[in-house]
Formats: sequence, structure tokens, C-alpha cells
Amino acid sequence: MWPVIFEDRLREWRQLRDNVASSPGDVGLMAINDWWFKAPMVNRHLSWDNCHKWPGPWDLLAEDTWCDLARALGMLYTITMHPQNQFTTSLAQTSLGNLVLVEHGKYILNWAPGQILNRQSINFDISREIDGSQFSNLG
Repeated sequence: MWPVIFEDRLREWRQLRDNVASSPGDVGLMAINDWWFKAPMVNRHLSWDNCHKWPGPWDLLAEDTWCDLARALGMLYTITMHPQNQFTTSLAQTSLGNLVLVEHGKYILNWAPGQILNRQSINFDISREIDGSQFSNLG
């Protein structure tokens, strides 16, 4: 269940990040994917055309409005903000939706709960992509 109160979301998100820190890579990524898939969805909230105006992580949690792009951005923030993050990440607008690519597609998040894909298991075209390192100074 998704936390309704902002303080609860913030606390659970912190717990998620702490838990991921002590988990093997793919286990931690699955936990991130699954936690963000609990967010209640709307059709559209964020737009690639306004990426320079995307909210930071705390504002994103406070707004509590989740389209697939906002959810992907939350996943990316969760991965990149950890001080021991060793992953190469990017946020991609693809023919299959907005996806988080980890290690150049070795892991793909924001596809479905309980599933982390890889580039060998699905084919898609990327129309836009932002390197996750651009978000690494937020924490």
C-alpha cells in the first residue's frame, strides 16, 4: 500500500534506500522497482518537453502525483542518490514507455512490478535519454 501522508512516504523511501544499500544489486533494484509500483497512477503529470522543470526528489514525493515518467524519475532518484551507488543509469523515453536503464540495459526498471528486464529480453527504440549522473548531486 502506498503511504498517503507525505511524512510516511518520506520515511518509507528512506527505509527503502537504507535496505537497498545492504542488498545485492539485482535484489536492491527489484525492491526499488516494486516499491515505486505501489504509487497510484495518473495518465500524465510530467513531460519530457519540460525536463528542466522536473521536481527534485522531495518535491516529487510531496506532489504525490505519479505518471509512468514521474515513477521512473523516482526510481532513478532512489538509485542515484545513494552515496555508494556504483551503477551507470539513465532515464529513457522509449517505444515501450519511460524506462530506467541500469548498466546500459543490463537491468531495466519501470516495466512491471516484480519484473526487471534486460536489453536481451525486449526490443525497444529510445527517442530521448538523460544520463543518471545528472541527478547524482541531489543527495
